Amino acid sequence: MQSYPCAERSSLVEQVHGRSVADPYRWLEDSSTVETKHWSRAQDDLWLTYAGTLSSRFRWKNRVRQLSDVGSVSTPVWRGGRCFTLRREPGQQPVVFVDETPLIDPKRLDPTGLTTLDAWQPSPDGTKLAYQVSRGGDERSTLNILDITTGELIDGPLDGCRYSPVAWLPDGSAFYYVRFRQVRRHHLGDPADVTVLDREASYGLELSADGRWLTICTTNDLWFADLSTDDEPKHLRQETTTIMSVGPDNRLYVVTAGGIHIGDPVEPTVWRDYIQLDAPLTGLAILDDVVLTSTTSKIAIHDRETGRRQGTIDLPGVGSVGSLSSHGNRAWFTYTDSITPPTVHCYDASTGQTTGASNSREAETQHLSYTSPDGTELELHVIGKPGGPTILYGYGGFGQALTPTYSAFALAWVEAGGAFVTATIRGDAAHRDATKQQTIDDFIAAAEHLIAEGTPADQLAICGESNGGLLVAAALTQRPELFAAAVASAPLTDMLRYELSGLGERWTAEYGSAKDPDDFETLASYSPYHQVKSGVKYPAVLLTVFGNDTRVDPLHARKMCAALQHATASQRPVLLRFEPDAGHTTGGINLAADMLAFLATETGLDR
Repeated sequence: MQSYPCAERSSLVEQVHGRSVADPYRWLEDSSTVETKHWSRAQDDLWLTYAGTLSSRFRWKNRVRQLSDVGSVSTPVWRGGRCFTLRREPGQQPVVFVDETPLIDPKRLDPTGLTTLDAWQPSPDGTKLAYQVSRGGDERSTLNILDITTGELIDGPLDGCRYSPVAWLPDGSAFYYVRFRQVRRHHLGDPADVTVLDREASYGLELSADGRWLTICTTNDLWFADLSTDDEPKHLRQETTTIMSVGPDNRLYVVTAGGIHIGDPVEPTVWRDYIQLDAPLTGLAILDDVVLTSTTSKIAIHDRETGRRQGTIDLPGVGSVGSLSSHGNRAWFTYTDSITPPTVHCYDASTGQTTGASNSREAETQHLSYTSPDGTELELHVIGKPGGPTILYGYGGFGQALTPTYSAFALAWVEAGGAFVTATIRGDAAHRDATKQQTIDDFIAAAEHLIAEGTPADQLAICGESNGGLLVAAALTQRPELFAAAVASAPLTDMLRYELSGLGERWTAEYGSAKDPDDFETLASYSPYHQVKSGVKYPAVLLTVFGNDTRVDPLHARKMCAALQHATASQRPVLLRFEPDAGHTTGGINLAADMLAFLATETGLDR
C-alpha cells in the first residue's frame, strides 16, 4: 500500500469537565479550508488508485443492478374514492400514481435525476396532493400542493419541511404540517401560517376524520387540540415512545410501551387498556369488523370492540411486515424477507383470505443464537453458509429492529459464495433500553461467535451505516484483531462533538450530551476517533461519505480516516470514498459495487 496523504497532527488539547482531550485533526472539520480541500483531493486520488486495482468492480455492479431491478409498489391509500400508490419500475425512481395515472414523477420534475420524492399525502377528499421533494439527497424538502384534477400546482413551495407529516382538513382547504421544527396550520393560498406549537422536537401529526381533533406526538410528549375551540393544544402527558390518534370510529387510540389503550377524545386523559403487545407496534389498521396490529414480523387480528386477539394473518415466510393500510374490510401490507423483494398482500376480513405474490428465489437461510458477555441471548440471521468470507452487518440504535429484508447487496455477496449475517443487538426495537457499550459488546460477541463456529478472522468483515457506521467504527477500534475488513458508511466517529454538526443536536436522547459530565465520560469511553491507538494492526477500512449528507457531516469520516492512517501498523488499506452529489440515504449501485469489491478483495472472496 502506498503512503498516505500528509495530515498534520496538531497539538490541540482541551480541558473538558476536568479531562484532557486531544483533537489533532480538528482542522479537518472545516471542509472549506485550503488544507482540507487539498487533503480531501489526495484521499480521492488514493481511493481511485486503489479502486482501479479492483477488477471485479464491474462484475459486482452488473449483478447488483440485475438484483435491484425488481420494481416495487406500495400499499394503496384510498382517499375520496381514489386509489393512490407509489410505484417504481426497474431502474427508475418511484412515481406517485392515482388509480392508473402517473401523478408525480421526479424524473419529469428534474430530468437530471437529482430530485428525490421524499414524502406525499393526498387530501381526504382525494382532490389534492401534498408532496415533498429535495435535490441531491440533501433531504431539505420543499412542500408543494398539486390539484389532482387539473394537474396544476396551486400552492408552495414551502421550504424547511424535512419529511414533514401533513394532516389535512376534511375539505382540503388547509393542513397542519411541520416547518422549521414548528407545527403550523397553512390555508391554501395564504402565505401567513399560524404557529400551533413550537418545540425543539420531531413531530407526528394526526387529524380525526371529522377534522375536530388534532393529535401531536413527539418522542416523549403528547399534545391534543380540540379544533372546534380556539384553545391552545393541551399537553397531556410525558411518556417514552408514545403515539396517539383518533380513529375512524372516533375513538382515541394511544400506543405506549405497555400496549394500546383507548378512550374518548372528549376526555383525552382517561384511557383503558385495549390490546397488549408482545413486540413494538409498527402498524395499526381499523377495519369494519376487526382491528389489525402489526409488528416487524407478525400481523395479529383483534376483536374491534374488546381488543381480544382472534388470531394472526398467515405470512409467506419468516420475514418483515411493513406499510399497513386499510379500506373498508380489507387491509394491505408489504412483506419482504432475505430473498423476496417487497410485495403487497391483501387481507379480506370478510373471508379471512390473504392474497399476494409468492417467493420466487432460493437461498440458504438460518437463525443462530449467541450470547452477549452479560448473558443476554441474541440472534443472528444468516444468508448463505458461514465458514468462509462473511459480512457481519449491524445497526443497534434508535429503537430500530433489523429484520430479514431483501437486499441486492447481500444476495450478490451470497451468490458469489460468501455469507451475509445480520446481528440482532441491543439498541434495536426488542432491546430499546441499552447502553451504547452494551450494543458494541453484542456486536463483538456476534463476531466472536462466528469465529468460534468456523469463520476465520481473516475472512470476517463488518459493515454498517449511519448509527451502524458508529457501531462498526467502535468495534474495529476495540477489537481490531477480529476483523479482516470494515466498511463504515456515513459514520459518527467523534462522539464528543457530534452535537455540533448535522442533526446531532436532535440525537442527545439516544447518545447523551457531552455538555453533561456523566454523559461526557460515557461518550469518551467509546468514541471511535478518540480510541484510535498508534501501532495497532487495524483491519482494512473503507469510510464512505456523501457531499449532500445533512444528517451526519463527512467531517467524522475525515477525522477518523486521518487518525487510522496515522496509527495503523498493518499493511491493510485505510480509505475514504467521497460521493459529492449523494445524500445520507441515496448511495446507489456504484457504492454497493465498490463496497462489495473492497470486501471481496480484503476477505479473499475474489481470490
